[in-house]
Amino acid sequence: MISTGTTLQGFAPDFSDLARGEWLAALRTLGQEHGFAEPLGKRHAGVFVEDGDTLLVSFETMSGIEALSETRTPLGFDMVRDYGWSSLSVLSHGDTWFRDPLVYGFFDQLLDDDFFEEFERVVFYGAGPCGYAAAAYSVAAPGARVLLMQPQATLDPRVTEWDDRFAEARRLDWTSRYGYGPDMIDAADQATILYDPRERLDAMHAALFTRANVQRFRLPFFGGAIQTDMRMLDLMPRLLIATAEGTLDAARFATLFRARRSYPPYLRKLLAHLDNAGRDGLTRKLCRNVATRMNAPRFRRRLAQLEAAPGQHPVLPVDAHAIED
Repeated sequence: MISTGTTLQGFAPDFSDLARGEWLAALRTLGQEHGFAEPLGKRHAGVFVEDGDTLLVSFETMSGIEALSETRTPLGFDMVRDYGWSSLSVLSHGDTWFRDPLVYGFFDQLLDDDFFEEFERVVFYGAGPCGYAAAAYSVAAPGARVLLMQPQATLDPRVTEWDDRFAEARRLDWTSRYGYGPDMIDAADQATILYDPRERLDAMHAALFTRANVQRFRLPFFGGAIQTDMRMLDLMPRLLIATAEGTLDAARFATLFRARRSYPPYLRKLLAHLDNAGRDGLTRKLCRNVATRMNAPRFRRRLAQLEAAPGQHPVLPVDAHAIED
């Protein structure tokens, strides 16, 4: 088992009250105090915090950190604080897919310095454009494990002309260094991809990652912001730990993913789908299950409508735990 005791006593940075310029300066100072901080041109930076022998290499946008973290700190800082990991946060200003020669050079230097050899376990993580980057740069650490959420494989129009979401990014260089995401994970011990199969373009990118060392887990009715959902469900630490330990198989993921049974955004999307499909029998079962476990007025109302018939009074279940509708 991976150690869960931190050695950086009192490591709990909170940058929530800082302006953007002050925030960047605070990140740089913290990196310099506990590892290193390296600017990589105008749009990228690397911040390393050294602690335990498990390293999380996370790719994140600055706006994503501000939106998802209450303390406005990179995901890796949570793993340093709570589990004693080390963290290398590679940050971008906007969605750049980290296609920048300065970022190539940064990972080249880490490879030349045998930086990744200093750690017993290395995990690369990213979502969406950052998921592409996590796949692409994982080649610098052979044997690493990779966790990706809705990654793009490439936006080279010769390969993915069907993806019309990021037209401007097609002009980036996708073929020189650290290029095609699915090829770059060949050296990984294992890569795990989470995606919603109902998001057609995400599913098409996920299919391009078909490799012997890749497993793909489907999350239907989660939509296009799986990273946000995993954080709201408090599953990120457990997913990362299982990835690092090499125990994130189908059975382990299914166990973790049972948390969706009490997650209102997922349940509402599922209800809407069943209603639109006219699946009254399944809708009735869903509403009865949710309404008996949770205080969910929307599901109680829908159940009452389904069970109301001429000469029959609707049956309302007894509520258990309070939760907002």
